[in-house]
Amino acid sequence: MSNNKKILISGASIAGPTLAFWLTRYGFDVTIIERSKSLRLGGQNLDIRGAGRAIVRLMGIEQEILDANTGEIGLQFVDSDNKVKAAFPSDGPGSFTSEAEILRGDLVNILYNSTKDRAKYVFGIFVTAINQTGDEVEVTFNDGKTETFDLLIAADGVRSTTRQLIFGDEPQLKFTGLYNAWYTIPKIDTDTQWARWYTAPGSRVILIRPDNHGTMRASFSFLSEDKGYQKLPNSEQKKILKEKLSGAGGEAERLRAEVEKNDDVYFDAISQVHAQKWFSGRTGMIGDAAYCPTPLTGMGTTLAIVGAYLLAGELSRHANHEDAFVAYEKRMRPFVEDVQKLPPGVPWLAHPKSKFGVSVVNTVAGILASGLVKKIGKLFSSKNEDVTKDKIELPDFKKT
Repeated sequence: MSNNKKILISGASIAGPTLAFWLTRYGFDVTIIERSKSLRLGGQNLDIRGAGRAIVRLMGIEQEILDANTGEIGLQFVDSDNKVKAAFPSDGPGSFTSEAEILRGDLVNILYNSTKDRAKYVFGIFVTAINQTGDEVEVTFNDGKTETFDLLIAADGVRSTTRQLIFGDEPQLKFTGLYNAWYTIPKIDTDTQWARWYTAPGSRVILIRPDNHGTMRASFSFLSEDKGYQKLPNSEQKKILKEKLSGAGGEAERLRAEVEKNDDVYFDAISQVHAQKWFSGRTGMIGDAAYCPTPLTGMGTTLAIVGAYLLAGELSRHANHEDAFVAYEKRMRPFVEDVQKLPPGVPWLAHPKSKFGVSVVNTVAGILASGLVKKIGKLFSSKNEDVTKDKIELPDFKKT
């Protein structure tokens, strides 16, 4: 594809800036728009695995990501009295904590700083209309202005409005049966560098994790049928959260008290995005907008980074954008489908309804964290960070 192609990316989170990084390296003219008036630097822990780790290494930002580590030393399963029932240190087999554990906002900032001098960022802007011709895409923005581009790529998240303009209701959001809220809370004396997982009766889980900003990141999840909570105003969502936290025990009252004080509560129905097609003419989508796997997989960030790298690479080596889209999808879709396969019992097994179920979860965690199991696990583990089980090839596009 000609390197003077003008490309618009909607979304300045992870997939969008990563795509911009590689496109500008290949000589494309890139503009990134973001609905928010500035970078959205909030959010919870992310980890970058396998192929995603290999790509940030190629980008030259791996060490910066490692230096921004949250400082989490592992995960503890605790009971209602905060007594530890099982512990999984970050350096042990079966760890829940990655070496490349980083806050979403910190990663967004790193990606922005690595692209801001090569790509044009425009904040407070989003797409309201799209008109495709054979040669270009005319885009109308919320400020009433229009501009033409050669390609438009949506990278604006699981509830992408740009996706709706391109594909309508065709992509399916598959609800997993789980609601989740995330927010930042003050650090107190009992908090440590351990993440703490508390399973409460009533299919509820509280997870409190340390960060590198002197605060703690709280997560509260609960099983439910789809009741449309994600569509409610923030004030109504907070009422629901306080109701669901009531009587949960553990540190539920702490989280309940912080809900009203907090202005960064993010509450959503955990859903996967399944789309039969990712591209239409000169428009398309990547990242969570196209194939969100949910936080339950731990692979959303990796999919975003891998997808961006592959799409930019295919566009750089194909004269025709449609050929690039076909080649990209051939590589990416099998990987996405593999990642989106949730293990049996997820998320229900981790959210038991009864007290007996809670005791089973803690007992199983204790067995998995036991010395014998850890010793067996070490026999099958590798400390080599270059080893990846990701089922996808990462071509060196400079050589193709």
